[in-house]
Amino acid sequence: MKQFFSKILSIFLTLAVLFSTTSFTADMHFCCEKLVDIAVFGKATPCDQKIQKTENTSKKCSIGVGDCCSDDSFIQQGNDNLQKVSFEIDSQNFVFLKAFVHTYINLFEGLEENVVPFKNYKPPLIQKDLLVLHETFLI
Repeated sequence: MKQFFSKILSIFLTLAVLFSTTSFTADMHFCCEKLVDIAVFGKATPCDQKIQKTENTSKKCSIGVGDCCSDDSFIQQGNDNLQKVSFEIDSQNFVFLKAFVHTYINLFEGLEENVVPFKNYKPPLIQKDLLVLHETFLI
């Protein structure tokens, strides 16, 4: 089970490094402020309908009006300055790490067995009701 989670974590970290270092461009084509086509690795295809240059006094976007289509590009730059991390342990850190692991492992030792010190104790038999005898009642 531990190896399974280790493999999943390593695959996840590998994909995270891959996506953070990869750069790509997304090309988008808009007509009348609506997204018509999007392409990640290529060029977005323009509208199939012919755009005619006619004068429109209302300045509203329609299929027959020119200058209503636009192209946009989104560029994601990859991160190329990755650094390798070296992990060095000197003697003081090693002693602390060893003591911490030893303490943490022994912290939960013996919790499975519940020790009840009065398990074999038999309570005394009450011959008189002391609360009624001394007339002390909780209200």
